[in-house]
Amino acid sequence: MLDIQALDSRADVLRHQRQSLPEIAEIATLQATRFELDDQRRDAQIVVDDLTTEQRKVDQDVEAVRTRRTRDQDRMDKGLITNPKDLERMSGELESLQRRIASLEDDELEVMVRLEEAQGTLDGLVAQLAETDQRLAELVAARDEKSADLSKAIDDVVAEREPKTSGMPADLLALYDWLRAAKGGVGAAELRARQCGGCRLGIDNAELSVIRKTAPDVVVRCEECTRILVRTGESGL
Repeated sequence: MLDIQALDSRADVLRHQRQSLPEIAEIATLQATRFELDDQRRDAQIVVDDLTTEQRKVDQDVEAVRTRRTRDQDRMDKGLITNPKDLERMSGELESLQRRIASLEDDELEVMVRLEEAQGTLDGLVAQLAETDQRLAELVAARDEKSADLSKAIDDVVAEREPKTSGMPADLLALYDWLRAAKGGVGAAELRARQCGGCRLGIDNAELSVIRKTAPDVVVRCEECTRILVRTGESGL
């Protein structure tokens, strides 16, 4: 029974190690970070897309005004407008178009600057996401490798346990398993030097006298913690 308990305790330790791998906590933290970064990336992409659309519109406006100015200037240069009043009006329109071009070019430059800054922000977030994904991949690989090693160790312990339970009464094994579940993983403990190895409390003389008289094949339990007491040569009986 003590051998079975030792193997079960070893398996419990291995399962706890598997569930508590440091990579698991780091993966969870990085996944939360990645979620936030991806939200920021989406927002930054929207800004870049909007500014790209705005720049395209400003570029089209500038090109349209330039085309009109070039057309009117060509008409004047070719002498197609001879009426003095029409020439004066056309000259005024050319000046107005030039001012409009200058204003649009200022808008164009401003949008370009904002777009460059927004693109830089987006590129930075994309780079951070790539670094995070790489680190996540490394952590997942390390977690899976360690988890596989621990799972193999657990399987080995379980395999070693099986022959030790063969031939054991089913009701005794069921009681042991129930106590293990109820008592923090320890269902059977050694009675050593008149002390329960489970609750670490001493056994009084009256109880020791009863245990001493109990047949070896009869299950003895601690009066304090109810665990199965296993008697050995070190029990002090």
